[in-house]
Amino acid sequence: MSWNPQRYLEFEDHRLRPAIDLLARVAADDPRGVVDLGCGAGNVTRLLARRWPGAAVVGIDNSEPMLSKARAAASDLANVRFEARDLVNWSPDASVDVVYSNAALHWLSDHASLFPRLARTVAGGGVLAVQMPRNFDAPSHVAVAEVATSERWRGRLATMVRASPVAAPEAYFRWLEPHCASVDVWETIYLQRLAARDDGEHPVVAFVSGTWLLPFFDRLGDDADARRNFLGDYRERIARVYPREPDGSTLFPFRRLFVVAVARTR
Repeated sequence: MSWNPQRYLEFEDHRLRPAIDLLARVAADDPRGVVDLGCGAGNVTRLLARRWPGAAVVGIDNSEPMLSKARAAASDLANVRFEARDLVNWSPDASVDVVYSNAALHWLSDHASLFPRLARTVAGGGVLAVQMPRNFDAPSHVAVAEVATSERWRGRLATMVRASPVAAPEAYFRWLEPHCASVDVWETIYLQRLAARDDGEHPVVAFVSGTWLLPFFDRLGDDADARRNFLGDYRERIARVYPREPDGSTLFPFRRLFVVAVARTR
């Protein structure tokens, strides 16, 4: 996907809050190796490096624009490095004390196999910590599928529509429990207040344009008219279900799933 670090980081505060909440629940005192899986622009990788200054922290991502931003942002941190790797096939050379992933693994499929595999990469007593959006049945995401499968767009975009990639919380408990000493799974709904924008764009449209809409933009390629018309159809639906507040802001409830699992000592 064609990630745009600038667009993604427009909502840095909202995207960073779940990452901080997840990090606060990771009870690891002195890990030697920490991996930020799907590190993106590296803003969370910096938090990991500051939390554990004695650890070797590795950020993993497959987007070169994001990694370029990450390397520049972490140039002052001696214990951080970044690797361009595909998350689907990622596996460390040796067990890792903390595998941390914020808002990345929902892009991958087959979580029933993925999560046990990731748990097996964690050293005994180490921690697998994951946060993923679970907002795929919300109007913001349902509207994407509605537009893509509409008569106007189905010929070009219908095959891009995915089923919800994140399972119910209890599924992650059951997948991980056989491999872990403890598993903690919970959900939080953040009532995000998205500020009015200088460019006049609907705040929810701008938020989703930086993530869930990216594969659809990629499929439309360089056809600027098609991208503009597709976004217009989406915007029309969003304006009806997410009304603006008197000050121009928009309330955008967003559900996120958290998993913190401690690996068994082998």
